[in-house]
Amino acid sequence: MRLLSLLYQFFFRVVLLSLLAVSALADDRKPVSLAVVDLSRSQDALLVNGTLVADRAARLSASVSGLVSKLLVDIGDKVETGAPLIELDAELTRLELQRARADYQQQQATLEDARRRLQEANSLVAKRSIAASEVRSLESEVQVAISGLASSQADVARQQALLKRHTLRAPFSGVISAKLTEVGEWLTPGTTVFELVGSDDLHADFAVPQQYFPQLSLDTGLEVWLEKEDDSESSIAASITAIVPVNDPTARTFTVRASVDGKALTPGMAINGRLQMRSANTRPSVPRDALLRDSQGNVTVWIAEGEDKNLVARRKVVKIASGQSQQVTIVEGLNRGDRVVIRGNESLRDGDKIRVVD
Repeated sequence: MRLLSLLYQFFFRVVLLSLLAVSALADDRKPVSLAVVDLSRSQDALLVNGTLVADRAARLSASVSGLVSKLLVDIGDKVETGAPLIELDAELTRLELQRARADYQQQQATLEDARRRLQEANSLVAKRSIAASEVRSLESEVQVAISGLASSQADVARQQALLKRHTLRAPFSGVISAKLTEVGEWLTPGTTVFELVGSDDLHADFAVPQQYFPQLSLDTGLEVWLEKEDDSESSIAASITAIVPVNDPTARTFTVRASVDGKALTPGMAINGRLQMRSANTRPSVPRDALLRDSQGNVTVWIAEGEDKNLVARRKVVKIASGQSQQVTIVEGLNRGDRVVIRGNESLRDGDKIRVVD
């Protein structure tokens, strides 16, 4: 009996496997995975033009009047922070400094003498050999001498500061872009002597039409490249740092400022940019896996038509928006609710029967 039971189970399994194999052979539908087309805000690409500008630029001038005695740099020279650029004739200021120092020494001697005499007077008070009014007079002389010493000390410091300001130094590292004086010229405070441009840190200013202002934020994607270059290899790292909400009343634009990797770049260069903005309108979108490109360069998708058990693949040519995200915006060719094939679409032909698998 046991042997008969085992034979019966074996026979049942063979029949079941045969039926499954026949069923599979009869099902000629190709397995695919589907995604439903939904609406989303697309990424609109906006081309803009801009100019590279140094983060730091200054028109340098002397803080004291004087005659130019030495020019230590020329146009095009690179300078570090604190480097001397120009020297003014400081002979008179040095003489004034010497006078102030001599006066300071005199005031020190006067104070020492006043203190000595006051000390002697205080020693005679106990013996009642000096009047109290004379002691108070000596105390006043000490206070006057202290004030005179402080005044002369301030005068010395002032002359030292004036002497130091006869040398104009670079406030930051950069390149001398303009030289506006020569040896022998008389300078006054506020007269531009040099123009200094920082060469390390650059930013790009782009003029953007005012209608795009609501769609921009500091998180908006930005690609930049030099003028007459438009390929991925020439793109430059950049990110938006400021959006200036002030319209140019004549051009109807506002400014978008972006930080730029300044290597091999100089201020004044023209630069192009592409802003990746969120569209104000919603459009159909599909996963990037649904897209195929044919030999003519057309972008196509496969749509599942029919009921769930009688699905048929139909090829559809679509137009897509630019961008590199995993969810692609469809400009033309699909509607919300359409079902597109995202896996198993490589070998499909128009009219193939398909079945949905996970």
